[in-house]
Amino acid sequence: MDFLAPLKIEALNSGVSTGISSLPAHGEIIESYSPVNGKLIATVKSGDKSDYETVIAKAQAAFTEWRTWPAPRRGEIVRQIGEALRTYKEPLGKLVSYEMGKSLQEGYGEVQEMIDICDFAVGLSRQLYGLSMHSERPAHRMYEQWHPLGIVGIISAFNFPVAVWSWNSMLAWICGNVCIWKPSEKTPLCAVACHHIISEVLKRNNVPDGINGMVIGGREVGEWLSADARIPLVSATGSTRMGKAVGATVGARLGRALLELGGNNAIIISKYADLDIAIRGAVFGAVGTAGQRCTTTRRLIIHEEVYDSIKDKLLAAYKQLRIGNPLDENNHVGPLIDKGAVSGYQKALEACKKEGGRFIVEGGVLDGNGYESGCYVKPCIAEVEPHFKIVEQETFAPILYLMKYTTLDEAIAIQNGVPQGLSSSIMTLNLREAEQFLSAMGSDCGIANVNIGTSGAEIGGAFGGEKETGGGRESGSDAWKAYMRRQTNTINYSTQLPLAQGIKFHV
Repeated sequence: MDFLAPLKIEALNSGVSTGISSLPAHGEIIESYSPVNGKLIATVKSGDKSDYETVIAKAQAAFTEWRTWPAPRRGEIVRQIGEALRTYKEPLGKLVSYEMGKSLQEGYGEVQEMIDICDFAVGLSRQLYGLSMHSERPAHRMYEQWHPLGIVGIISAFNFPVAVWSWNSMLAWICGNVCIWKPSEKTPLCAVACHHIISEVLKRNNVPDGINGMVIGGREVGEWLSADARIPLVSATGSTRMGKAVGATVGARLGRALLELGGNNAIIISKYADLDIAIRGAVFGAVGTAGQRCTTTRRLIIHEEVYDSIKDKLLAAYKQLRIGNPLDENNHVGPLIDKGAVSGYQKALEACKKEGGRFIVEGGVLDGNGYESGCYVKPCIAEVEPHFKIVEQETFAPILYLMKYTTLDEAIAIQNGVPQGLSSSIMTLNLREAEQFLSAMGSDCGIANVNIGTSGAEIGGAFGGEKETGGGRESGSDAWKAYMRRQTNTINYSTQLPLAQGIKFHV
């Protein structure tokens, strides 16, 4: 584990920081075990309520200065953060892979996402545009501008332990906000490493201490953030159950919640599809990150005329999958995050069989040489009916459900017939099918793709979904607006005071 030294990961790490330096923490010890081999990597001292209050106070003080920095100057700080991440891409990518369990290439890819959002945010720092409008009153000018909100609370999940935080923080910073991060307690060392990397940049540029707060801990830290009226925006990524709790708490105080929650994503495979592309997209989407992406492909809705051909190709592809240590680039599938996730996988298999699902690729837990952690499972495939209850649920594991359709309208109805609405895809070379899928009569998801899979979103597009996925948008396009408040301004440069709507008022 030579990659830990450059990241300053030690035997015991502080889980509390205001950005420039780590602070003494007074909470419980969190032990981080790698799902790769079950070994203890290091420990983190979590923060308690007094630590949280310290970070909040620092953030409030930092905001009063940080918001006065011109946006391009803030963008320059983010540019330097991007350069630092380039320097540390290899060790940080390895830590992501080792602590979370995703393949090494995906670990590197996650750090690349951080670099990409830095690049995007730097350009955006000179493009925080408002609009100008013509006033109905003579010698008046109307326009709108955007101001920072203040403190942005960020609650991130284990499956993308660093990238999703960066999507939020880089945009929040160039908008003039400060951030407090509650990372997943399942991957605390990735968060510690990020704070060590970024603190060097902040110190070098005399950035006010407090813009990059972190409090590592359990559920209670998320509850503190959600209930805190000093935090105008809470961005939460995780399960739908968690998101409903956060949304209710933030909503009760009339704060803003940006929610990125569960996905139950489907690919429709048309009889007009390029079957080789369809198979590649389906397999990567289903087994990448061992099925622990919110954009994982969980359902294949296959036209009856190509169903048997697709099934045969899937069987052949799954026989070639290599399961094992994700730091070995020859392996395709790493472990689940922990034994709790393994239990959820097993319960889903049992529920599927009970409802009548037929497994054409059997699942199971792997043990023995190389699988000592108990977190490795077999990617599996089941033939099901769309109405099965288990098919409507999101199981964070490599389980792929196959079902048939006859007409495109039927396929779209199946695709949309689940509570979640994150990502979707159709594989077809038929222009009319593609356009119908992308139209208002088509996919009800926040992401709808043609001839690519459900995972692998790019930084440039807004990321998020509808229904129980939460409705939030992060990353590209105009997602920056979620981190700012809009202000409409009217300037009267006349010698009169005309009123709108032609109202007359004489004194």
